[in-house]
Amino acid sequence: MGFEKLADLRDQLRAQAQQAAPAQPKAAGQTKKRDSGKQRDSGKQRESARRQESAKKREPVDPTVEAIWRLQKQFPLAFPKNPAPKVPLKEGILADAAQHLEALAMTEEQLKQAIAEWCKGSRYWACLTEDAPRIDLQGQPVGKVTAQQAAYARRQASRRPGAKARPAKKAAAPQAEAAPAAGPQSAEPEPAAAQATETP
Repeated sequence: MGFEKLADLRDQLRAQAQQAAPAQPKAAGQTKKRDSGKQRDSGKQRESARRQESAKKREPVDPTVEAIWRLQKQFPLAFPKNPAPKVPLKEGILADAAQHLEALAMTEEQLKQAIAEWCKGSRYWACLTEDAPRIDLQGQPVGKVTAQQAAYARRQASRRPGAKARPAKKAAAPQAEAAPAAGPQSAEPEPAAAQATETP
């Protein structure tokens, strides 16, 4: 009998709720639903904005990264955004960029650090190939990469910590260079290196 009483009580509460609510036309009920949907959407937007603001507050932006962003905005042809490949910069680009410190809203030290950071790393070293055109701030070619500079970039890329392992053939070349310095004892590892290149 307890379930029957609960069912009766439920029916009475429903009847009271229907009597208490004024009869509204169907269209008015629909606008109310739309308004509540808008409120939910604006609440979601406010929440996402709060999250973004808190993320910005938690993670301070590195001044060098910010300086690079400014260079990319001011000189997009010389400092292309990722995933576009970097381009070889003109020798003496720092002096040219220093003339724009006011427009860039940064100090000379920040500019030096930003360009130094830009010019290191595999993405920049990969663009330094022999006879590749060097670019000024406006994207105009003003010289070429020499064979020495291209060789230096390849050495830098191979010395970088965490660089991808080179194929065995290229790994054998540094061992061959080290062989004359080490003397006759180094003659034994060379056949092992040759075998390693044949077994991939």
